[in-house]
Amino acid sequence: MAEELKLFRTWSSLYGLRAVHALKIKGVEYETVFEDLKNKSASLLEYNPIHKKIPVLLHNGKPICESLVILEYIDEVWKQSPLLPQHPYDKAIARFWAKFGDEKVLPSIWTVFVSQGKAREEAVGPVTENLHFLEEQLKGKKFFAGESIGYLDLALGWMANMISILGEIIDLKFVDAEQFPLLSAWMENFSDDPVIKECWPPRDEMLVKFKAIREQRLKLGA
Repeated sequence: MAEELKLFRTWSSLYGLRAVHALKIKGVEYETVFEDLKNKSASLLEYNPIHKKIPVLLHNGKPICESLVILEYIDEVWKQSPLLPQHPYDKAIARFWAKFGDEKVLPSIWTVFVSQGKAREEAVGPVTENLHFLEEQLKGKKFFAGESIGYLDLALGWMANMISILGEIIDLKFVDAEQFPLLSAWMENFSDDPVIKECWPPRDEMLVKFKAIREQRLKLGA
């Protein structure tokens, strides 16, 4: 009996891309179900009744929710090309920094993106501090996982794409090669990987989408 594997996501979601990249790295075939978050499908609401969000991985009728949980599930079910480190301590560290990315790095960058004037200037400091923490984790390594892409790289992979998109919209370079040489090199190495590169959403469409989001947020805050 063939396995059923579906991934519910949107075309632009950085969280959904984590699962896309992981499945591609593993060489696992799956069906993509694109969701319209303004008109969520009955299936999405059934499979994720708690958060009602994407991504959701449906494996043989059983739903797995939350992108970092999905990453670990994929790694445990399909053993080829391991993503998480083998040692328990290293696994714990990778999980810590993945959570740091979601709870500290992304919100701090988003605050800068949807701010202007003095508020934006004040919001840049926390971003710089957070990025310095990540810079330290790359010392002596090509990727956060070492010489190949792993769990933490996928968890932080949104940075390699979104940081430049958000920065272009507000004319601000978040990751300068002089200030963050390791992060800058990592972003290039990650983006240049053939598996990663083929999955990025269209940049021009991302620019249009997030420019509109920023304008709407600024209007609401005016």
